Amino acid sequence: MLLRKVPNYFLELMRKYFRVQVEGAEHLPKRGPAIIAPNHSGASGLDAMILMHEIERSCGRLPRVMTHRFWFMTKHLSLTANKLGFIKATTENGMRQLEKNHIMVLFPEGEKGNFKPSIKAYQLQEFKRGFVRLAIKTGAPIIPTVIIGAEETHINLSQFKLTKYMPGLLIPLPLNFIPLPSKWKIKFLPPLYLPYKPTAANDTELVREITDDIREQIQERLRSEIKKRKKIFF
Repeated sequence: MLLRKVPNYFLELMRKYFRVQVEGAEHLPKRGPAIIAPNHSGASGLDAMILMHEIERSCGRLPRVMTHRFWFMTKHLSLTANKLGFIKATTENGMRQLEKNHIMVLFPEGEKGNFKPSIKAYQLQEFKRGFVRLAIKTGAPIIPTVIIGAEETHINLSQFKLTKYMPGLLIPLPLNFIPLPSKWKIKFLPPLYLPYKPTAANDTELVREITDDIREQIQERLRSEIKKRKKIFF
């Protein structure tokens, strides 16, 4: 009960604090699998939690969020993460969730997007291609998603690689720990259905081309939304 009620109250408070605006919720499916593919930012991971909350509010479905390995470093952290709907980001786990007809949130940039320095705000980092392979193998639509405002919640000075302790592990260096009250906008774009047979997931060139096209679509929409934004905090 605590793991459902306490986060819910906290996230309701956060959506008011950030004055979250949602557009394109009609693109969220009422049933069946789907892959939500948003930009990742803010250093703290609040974008994942608030996005999950807004999806549940909009279509009544609790998504599974493919999450940073940090949440699964200990048994107790893993238990809490699973109760919250967090899933360790692996291909096997992604396939399992989609085959169960869940909505899945997968950030193609990974921690490189979330932990990038603030001077690179709204500059998409390289996309990992696993989400495209999952979509091809399962037939699940990809819903590109744009999040505006999370970049300004934390001023991230830099990022560090802790390869000595865990290969590929990054951590951010935020200037502030209390999030700044930036105004948020979440925009779900029309779903993309990939008309390929499951075996096409092994076509490296095709997967790369699709990934790059989706990345460019999200980047272009980010630029468009930022131009329309008049104020960040008021």
